[in-house]
Amino acid sequence: MTHLMTLRHISKVTPDTYALRFDKPEGLSFRPGQATMLTVMKDGWKDEERPFTFTSQPEDNFLEFVIKTYPSHDGVTEQIGQLVAGDTVKMSDVWGAIADKGPGIFIAGGAGITPFIPILRNRAKTGDLKSCTLVFAAKTAQDLILREEWDAMRDLNKHYILSEENVPDLDHGQIDLDVLNTYVEGEGEGSHHFYICGPDPMINSVRENLLALKVSKERIVTEDGH
Repeated sequence: MTHLMTLRHISKVTPDTYALRFDKPEGLSFRPGQATMLTVMKDGWKDEERPFTFTSQPEDNFLEFVIKTYPSHDGVTEQIGQLVAGDTVKMSDVWGAIADKGPGIFIAGGAGITPFIPILRNRAKTGDLKSCTLVFAAKTAQDLILREEWDAMRDLNKHYILSEENVPDLDHGQIDLDVLNTYVEGEGEGSHHFYICGPDPMINSVRENLLALKVSKERIVTEDGH
């Protein structure tokens, strides 16, 4: 089933990332972490759909998406950055394997933070952020999407890692074996889940490192489910 949705508000989150709010289709249901396919209903783009994650809560009376754009790519995300209130997009079915399976380590690379936005927001709302850690990797400090919101979540442990910038009090480098080992060793009884989302090479690397650290496959949560 498809839905046409009207954009009601768009605002910048980072220099190249936008929060977009749409009218919510009646009867739509999803769980935090899930996604859909969006199509910009403009001439030349009506056959181009791309996946984006819901960042609003299922009970909200609007739909929100936080979308990183890539203006140099001359693609769909560039068009999204040019949308204005009143424009329309087409949404298709809801899908996605990422879901809140319990406290854990949320490992995000760049725009891979998006499925964790509604999950962590919901945990903040219900007071269930203890024993949760966000490990967020980005190129520069300004690329840390919604950093102020994460910093305001006092019960959420935060670990920011920048690959292309040295900033005091933030790590520089990659999410490597040493970084992951810190959280594997600090698990206590070892019941936490490890949630991973980001570029495919990052996901594969982190997953392989976690398996090398004897984390069971059942405790690793990714979009592809394995």
